Amino acid sequence: MTQDELKQLVAAEAAAYVHANVPEGAVIGVGTGTTANCFVDAIASAKSRYRGAVSSSLATTARLEAHGFQVLELNEIESLPVYVDGADEIDAHGAMIKGGGGALTREKIVASVADVFVCIADGSKRVDVLGNFALPIEVVPMARTAIGRRVIALGGVPVLRVNTDGSPFITDNGNEIIDVKALKITYPIALEATVNGWAGVVTVGLFAARGANVCLLGTAGGVERIDYIAR
Repeated sequence: MTQDELKQLVAAEAAAYVHANVPEGAVIGVGTGTTANCFVDAIASAKSRYRGAVSSSLATTARLEAHGFQVLELNEIESLPVYVDGADEIDAHGAMIKGGGGALTREKIVASVADVFVCIADGSKRVDVLGNFALPIEVVPMARTAIGRRVIALGGVPVLRVNTDGSPFITDNGNEIIDVKALKITYPIALEATVNGWAGVVTVGLFAARGANVCLLGTAGGVERIDYIAR
């Protein structure tokens, strides 16, 4: 199967998982990116079963609303039984690199309040050590150079994310993103805490302290379900 077909396969499996495990009338959390888009499309036919959805980006909000979902603000809800999102990389412990689509901060906020984080990904995203995919860091623009120096001190190569016209990519929160290359992340929880402690960092795209609870991984043999032990 192609990568797109694998994404559609895991998205359909995730829709079935949510239907089986989330009570009728609940609110669901939805991430950002191509695989999350497939999930929105897959669950749209059952939208009347849910009270609504919390979105992690403006792009996802637009897709949900196009399917007729009511999109709620996180501040409007009391509980979130499930959050479904993709990953740029995921390791054997459920730690992930996320943020390739630029929505890492809102993704981390929504994931932090969800009872269960379901990661949906194709098999190419499973890695032994995180870091082949550049690690995004959302930064307040005035701190970009200072944070870049800290990245270099760790052995990474900081690259400002830009648009096709060369202008800085701006997140939904009005900030910039530094993509860090050449890091092998052997202790993701420790690195997440370190980078999040730097002044000017909004958040780092390591989802390790709060990683995935379940991964639905699309492979040539079908969907593999992986459950992770809570840390």
